Amino acid sequence: MNLPNKLTLLRILLVPAFLLFLLVEQIPLHSLWALLVFALASVTDALDGHIARSRGLITDFGKFLDPVADKVLVFAALIAFTEMGLAPSVAVVMMMAREFLVSSLRMVAAGNGTVLAAGKSGKLKTAVTMVSIVAMLLMMALMESGLLAASFPLKAVSYVLIWICGALTVYSGAEYLWKNRSQFTGSM
Repeated sequence: MNLPNKLTLLRILLVPAFLLFLLVEQIPLHSLWALLVFALASVTDALDGHIARSRGLITDFGKFLDPVADKVLVFAALIAFTEMGLAPSVAVVMMMAREFLVSSLRMVAAGNGTVLAAGKSGKLKTAVTMVSIVAMLLMMALMESGLLAASFPLKAVSYVLIWICGALTVYSGAEYLWKNRSQFTGSM
């Protein structure tokens, strides 16, 4: 197994540690630890792709596992935030539905011998979602350490961030489906 694929597997293996630190409040500085683990996992995402492209180490296994690892990490955070009352479930379900639709479209396209690349709005959606998750974790860590007042409206700010992510997700999904509607020609 090559280095990029090992980094992708590491990202998946970090998810339980991330959730442990995020959800178990009895762990001292649990929010800070959750932030650090999430940040480390996010760095592996940037590294694995860079190394795979620059060294010619792109594999079918990596093409399959990398997007799975990304979605597992992001949705672990979003579902945990929902459980904690920091994310609206409707927005999270919309985000999950978009991923199912796009993944399904890619499978249909692959069956037709076509590879569908990610669009700019999808990349923007991913970046904004990752930044929002990190921002929420940072706010939680700052509140836990006393550097941010306990009266800070974390829930309200978190909801706004997640709804922004949800809106970008719906837009990017609709755009992606529209741009690739030719994949459905003759199938209706």
